[in-house]
Amino acid sequence: MGSEALLVLTTCGNDDDAAALARSLVERGLAACVNAVGNVASTYRWQGRVQQDRETLLIIKTTTARYAALEAAIRAASKYELPEVIALPVTAGSEPYLAWIRESVAELKD
Repeated sequence: MGSEALLVLTTCGNDDDAAALARSLVERGLAACVNAVGNVASTYRWQGRVQQDRETLLIIKTTTARYAALEAAIRAASKYELPEVIALPVTAGSEPYLAWIRESVAELKD
């Protein structure tokens, strides 16, 4: 069960916070790769009001075995009261790439 690939989405309030989080996740072996998509327009309901902000979206490649530690790291680093942490299963993909994800996060480095 623990070696299935996941894409995890989270947002940060700015590019600097996103870059620091991305680097930390990869250095700690919680993510094989993190893509940062800057200047994302987010529209959401928070505390009864519709709000709009610019954020940086992180697309994180990991495995189910590393998910709990990854989520904890995101929560610890986030400046948001309720950080977005959404995991999506990867149901298909290039096997060599998926193997690279598994190998990159296989050794527990926490």
